Amino acid sequence: MAERSSDRRAEKTRKALSNALAELLIQKELHKVTVQEISDKAEVNRVTFYNHYLDVYDLYEKMEKETLVALGLLVLQLEEVPGEEFFKHLIQYINENRTIFMMIFSPNATGQLRSKLSNIIEGVFRQIQSEKQDSDINDKELEFMSCYRAQGCLAILSKWVLGGFKEADDFIIKTVSRLDQYTEQAFHKK
Repeated sequence: MAERSSDRRAEKTRKALSNALAELLIQKELHKVTVQEISDKAEVNRVTFYNHYLDVYDLYEKMEKETLVALGLLVLQLEEVPGEEFFKHLIQYINENRTIFMMIFSPNATGQLRSKLSNIIEGVFRQIQSEKQDSDINDKELEFMSCYRAQGCLAILSKWVLGGFKEADDFIIKTVSRLDQYTEQAFHKK
């Protein structure tokens, strides 16, 4: 029983440190963030930080991996659902992880996580489209269409997140879904 309590405490500490780094990355670049700033924001001492991570970059790398794994699992679960349902779950996930997504879309972010997120979304679009593929769509067109769709989706999500989540979820879901649907339809009307 003590081990389970210790695991929960360690997980809570790691979550606090991750959130602290994410909040700091909204304000400044990664190379300017210090262990002391993270520790202060997470309300833990530096020794506690070093019990979990080697340095700021180790924490960032682990945050990135955790975020990508969680998004990858979400996307795998949603591969077969219609576009609007896909975006509904994606928006819900973003809402539940606001700080991380504010960090991802922040001008201070390294861009690596955003790029990897883009690749995940692009891969989903490519997979969905290749399953519906008409004989007149070649691999290069499919690649560019998927890139366009992913970047358009990310542009809207970025605007929403950086705007402070002011627009209602339903508005964002419907907007992204409609624009994505128009993009797909336009591509097939060549």
